[in-house]
Amino acid sequence: MTTTRPEVDTDKLMQFVFRAVDEVGATLNAALVVMGDKLGYYRAMASGEPISAAELADRSGTAEPYVREWLNAQAAGGYVTYDPTTSRYALPLEHAVALTVENSPAFLPGMFQIALGTVHDAGRVLDAARSGSGVGWHEHNTDVHVGCERFFRPNYEANLIESWLPALDGVTAKLRAGARVADVGCGHGASTILMAQAFPNSAFTGSDYHPESIRVARERAAAAGVGDRVTFEVASAADFGGTGYDLVTMFDCLHDMGDPVGAARHVRDAVAADGTWMIVEPMAGDHVEDNLNPVGRTYYGFSTLLCTPASLSQDVGLALGTQAGPARIRDVAVAGGFTRFAGVAATPFNQVLEVRP
Repeated sequence: MTTTRPEVDTDKLMQFVFRAVDEVGATLNAALVVMGDKLGYYRAMASGEPISAAELADRSGTAEPYVREWLNAQAAGGYVTYDPTTSRYALPLEHAVALTVENSPAFLPGMFQIALGTVHDAGRVLDAARSGSGVGWHEHNTDVHVGCERFFRPNYEANLIESWLPALDGVTAKLRAGARVADVGCGHGASTILMAQAFPNSAFTGSDYHPESIRVARERAAAAGVGDRVTFEVASAADFGGTGYDLVTMFDCLHDMGDPVGAARHVRDAVAADGTWMIVEPMAGDHVEDNLNPVGRTYYGFSTLLCTPASLSQDVGLALGTQAGPARIRDVAVAGGFTRFAGVAATPFNQVLEVRP
């Protein structure tokens, strides 16, 4: 029996080819954005005034041939504008906010930095995919660690104190009066320090299994002047110290854990009877089709190359994935011994979940 091969639609084929070419340009642009951030090109253009390649090279102290090609690539991608009559380039003010204002929730270079660092380590993930092993967070390059903090911190600064914590039942009143807080998987300590600055009567313990991140967190807490009420320890989510916490927080890290159920059980033992576990996770729906959008696509990419390998590098290796969705997170919480679970806040990039005994 013979089968007839479907005829290829040439127009659809070429549409896909040109879409793919555009994505190659976008892949290269991740490195170009990080280049513009690290070399100060965007900051030098932040006023919005038109500038020539020679002027930008002079302002940034870099070589004009690199500046010229970088500017042309940015113009082709719509990041800057180009005036052919004057051969000058301009960074629109709205783009300048997204590319230079580090405390804006629209700040983008951190996302590009973690993406570039993640792609840089993709070779290890190829090997791990063949063997079924994992790649630990500690095995990645610095751009992954620094970019992650720079990506998430502006959203925490914009939302954590003003909307996320107030969405939890009775938590801000406890924090004002004086509460004990464990910030698990704290990384460089951005979330811990923000809470400590806002609630000086409370005591905060940040923990992370990555020693280098804890070193940075301690330095930043000292610089922020909150060393009297913040301590940091090198510990995993299954063995961080202390009990009787009024609040336990996990920011964008539960899905990275090899044994999130084990972590949930430890939180259940560590939190007070009337305490709260706040879980902040990447925005996701419960079904694949809910996440087939630009944010979901980005997070599925990080999940494949960064978060799932991190989980598989640990004991159990549950591999929840970055797009686990609230239903799977609820299953983890219930398996850990919690009975109350609710979504209480959201942004385009994060969902905030309240879990209580």
